[in-house]
Amino acid sequence: MRHLITGGATLALIAVAACSGMDSDTGTSTGGTPMATGAPAELALFGDGYPNPGDRCRRAGESALTNQYLDDAADLVACPPGSDAGLFVIPMGATRVAQVEGWTLYSVPRR
Repeated sequence: MRHLITGGATLALIAVAACSGMDSDTGTSTGGTPMATGAPAELALFGDGYPNPGDRCRRAGESALTNQYLDDAADLVACPPGSDAGLFVIPMGATRVAQVEGWTLYSVPRR
C-alpha cells in the first residue's frame, strides 16, 4: 500500500512539472526559450520573447510600477541588461521610457 501512495505522489509531481512549462534541469521553458531570470518582479514579465519568440526582451504587464508607462496603443517591453534592443527600437519606433534595476523599458507602438 505504501508503494502505491508513493508512486501516486510521484506521478502527481511529474504531472505538475509537465504543466508548469519549465524544464527543471535546464531552467528553460519547454519550448527551449530561456526564461527571464533576475528580472524585478514588479515588471510582471510575460511571453516567450519580444519581438520574436526566443528574444531576450519580454512584454511587461500591469503593476504599480508599470502603470504609468502602459498605453492602449503600445506594448510595454522590458529588456535585460546587456541586450541589444536596437534591433527593434528603430524599426518599430520604440521609445525608451524607464530604467529599472538595469532593465530598460520601451513603449513600442502597435501598428
